[in-house]
Amino acid sequence: MPGAVEFTSPALKEAEELAKTAPAKAVEAYRKLLTQDKIAGGENDARTKEIALVKLAGLYRDEGKSQDLAALVRDSRTVLASISKAKAAKIVRALIDYFSDIPNSIPLQVEVCKESIEWAVAEKRVFLRQSLETRLVALYLDNKRYQDALALISSLLRELKRLDDKNVLMEVQLLESRTYQALRNLPKSRAALTSARTSANAIYCPPAMQAQLDMQSGILHAEEKDYKTAYSYFYETLESYSAQDDRRAVLALKYMLLCKIMLNLAEDVHAIVNGKLALRYAGPDVEAMRAIASAHQNRSLSEFESALKKYQDELKNDPIIHTHLAELYDTLMEQNLLRIIEPFSRVEISHVAQLVGAPMPQVEQKLSQMILDKVLSGILDQGAGTLIVFEESEADKTYDATLDTIKNMGHVVESLYEKAALLT
Repeated sequence: MPGAVEFTSPALKEAEELAKTAPAKAVEAYRKLLTQDKIAGGENDARTKEIALVKLAGLYRDEGKSQDLAALVRDSRTVLASISKAKAAKIVRALIDYFSDIPNSIPLQVEVCKESIEWAVAEKRVFLRQSLETRLVALYLDNKRYQDALALISSLLRELKRLDDKNVLMEVQLLESRTYQALRNLPKSRAALTSARTSANAIYCPPAMQAQLDMQSGILHAEEKDYKTAYSYFYETLESYSAQDDRRAVLALKYMLLCKIMLNLAEDVHAIVNGKLALRYAGPDVEAMRAIASAHQNRSLSEFESALKKYQDELKNDPIIHTHLAELYDTLMEQNLLRIIEPFSRVEISHVAQLVGAPMPQVEQKLSQMILDKVLSGILDQGAGTLIVFEESEADKTYDATLDTIKNMGHVVESLYEKAALLT
């Protein structure tokens, strides 16, 4: 982290002590350090200011002061001008990342990122501009501004391929894959991920980036209904994030449990949750997946719906989980309807809705879909509000047998015609 220190000036020590007991006074102390031309007792003024800048940003982040943090990023450019370009790039990127820990700050984060890009262009800091533009793509993705993200990705890819900067190129290609996946364009998402993996194989790929590549691979395999392969990728991701103490590990664990549920192996969920690796991440996210697994195991729509209501933030706000759970809910609804309808030849739709515990319009729409998909043989009498179920009759094989006979007779006639032609 940019705040790592090997020395501390007396003034900086004092500010650090104040941060533990009186954050407001610590803010003043750090601000004073940043504005002083010469720091008393400081052997390296530039280094002291650099540490003070990062520490002050950390205080603003912890207190949720997004506006103050934005002002600090804007005012920090004089300090950044006195340190090396590579180190300045790391600090600016770290300061902008601090916004991610402050709720509802994405629009401000985008604004500050754009301003910093303009400053980097004016100062001719190419590496910093590329790094910030990559971060801006991620922000556009989080903000669901997919077209803006793709436009920026396109210009970045052209430049990075020309410079052959594999590290940043790999990150941008991964973001491209995530953007196309969010737009449901799976072929392009898969192609971008393949390019990212090719770039990763050409250089040393840091464990955090490798985990992100594995996560994206798992997501794409899950989209293709290959849940076994997806599970193995999510497991690799969990191990990697767990080793790095990365908070994204719980997301990989959720996706692992989702794969087990989609494979109709809900009983395995409880074994995984009680395992040594998963126990570290016990909390509402894991409990949400456990509730879904129990509902699926019991084939209970009411339990499923109550789990969705209780754990709305953990389930509905994650687009990956939400997509697959919507599909699972449809399957569960279908199974319940078939079980309820089985003893009837004619039944009121309102009665079916009451038994299944779902609104009548939803049940009627699902029954229509099942009839069109030939899952259910019957018709809906909407005038009477009833479902008429037909008995499933075995297909008459006489027609198929007749067609086969005619086809074989045709072969015989053609064969006889060829032999007769040889005799003449």
